[in-house]
Amino acid sequence: MEQQNTSVTMEKIVSLAKRRGFVFPSSEIYGGFAAVYDFGPYGVELAKNIREAWWQAMVHDHDNIVGLDSAIFMHPRVWEASGHIGGFSDPLAECKKCQTRSRVDHLLEEIGVQADEKMTESEINALFDEHKSKIACPKCGQKEWSEAKNFNLLVESNLGDFTGTGENKTYLRGETCQGIYINFKNVLDSTRVKVPFGIAQIGKAFRNEITARQFIFRKREFEQMEMQFFVHPSEAERFYNEWKEKRFQYYIDLGIKPENLKWHEHENLVFYAKAAWDIEYRYPFGFKELEGVHNRSDYDLTQHSKFSGTDLSYRDPMTNEKFMPWIVETSVGLDRTFLAVLCDAYTEEEISEGDTRVVLKFPKKLAPVQVAVFPLMKNKPELVTKAREVFDMLRPHLRCEFDDNGNVGKRYRRQDEIGTPACITIDFDTLENDTVTVRDRDSMEQCRVAIAELKNYL
Repeated sequence: MEQQNTSVTMEKIVSLAKRRGFVFPSSEIYGGFAAVYDFGPYGVELAKNIREAWWQAMVHDHDNIVGLDSAIFMHPRVWEASGHIGGFSDPLAECKKCQTRSRVDHLLEEIGVQADEKMTESEINALFDEHKSKIACPKCGQKEWSEAKNFNLLVESNLGDFTGTGENKTYLRGETCQGIYINFKNVLDSTRVKVPFGIAQIGKAFRNEITARQFIFRKREFEQMEMQFFVHPSEAERFYNEWKEKRFQYYIDLGIKPENLKWHEHENLVFYAKAAWDIEYRYPFGFKELEGVHNRSDYDLTQHSKFSGTDLSYRDPMTNEKFMPWIVETSVGLDRTFLAVLCDAYTEEEISEGDTRVVLKFPKKLAPVQVAVFPLMKNKPELVTKAREVFDMLRPHLRCEFDDNGNVGKRYRRQDEIGTPACITIDFDTLENDTVTVRDRDSMEQCRVAIAELKNYL
């Protein structure tokens, strides 16, 4: 068996994700809806396993981190205090021929020119003017562009606007961390946590992305897994470095190949940030941000104290010192982790000349299905009955699937593409001696195991 060095392409990933029920285009029967996707039967299981792995690593493995699930809708003043209403935007330009709107930093990136997302409107326009004659519209191919304008990414809602005037705008949250900041005092008052401590949250966020591209890497409705760690100002740098180390190791422990990960430092920081590094993953379209680890200083709690009129400072119970905590943030997208795991697991192997199999080599803890149970023949009731007994025995302990569709060879290939680590076949020998054939996904080796030993073996 020879593993091919065929590079993973987005075309292959998108095709497999659709064919095997991992990811579907949203509203597909109506022609789809740009940058919105649905997780299918296996995708929802993989996503659940990623959430659980993150929650275990961030909450259950730490004595000083607690969880939260804040509302998607928050008071509009939250977004004013955070700076999202005034400064949460991307540069947009319009093709003068077909009126297609594109994100300018992405257009520049396509021709090898790097534009920092924190550039002012005048700075991005100066760079765009220099290169726009070389940039073709992705839809019509023309090279006539409007001036770049900042486009706010917050998604507006009419929740609570009973007059229809739009005067009292509300928003779908653009990020999950604001819900953590505004609950800082509630968590302090209702639990026994003390600084330093963290609050973790998994939840949906929404952004009115200008350009829909790169499959589920950039979505308009996406899921974030964030932890905000509150520290004394004098300890911010130490905890920041500790969390950088922990978060990089997390992906290696998750099963991601180390050579597909690297650090990227932000050179042009937002005014309140003291440090910002990204963990990048080598996607088929290149190294891109997977997770951000940021030292946010005391900006967030200071802003919400100012705008809400509630004092969010902290008094140390041991020293009686009063201070505004600094925040070390770790923020990762579930969807980007999902895509990284999918790409990292994708493998093409040549079994024999002219015969290649596609297999997803998920770590066992992430695999949507951990074991599949087959009766050798579906038209033999005694085999089906025995297979059902084995299936019912295992499924309280493992994520199991019963598969009797097609010949065993086809079932193996189907389970390989789902990423199932082990397949169990119930055959006529099983009826004689209560042993089954267990086939390993990665090596494809088969062995006989007694049914009584199956749970421990697996």
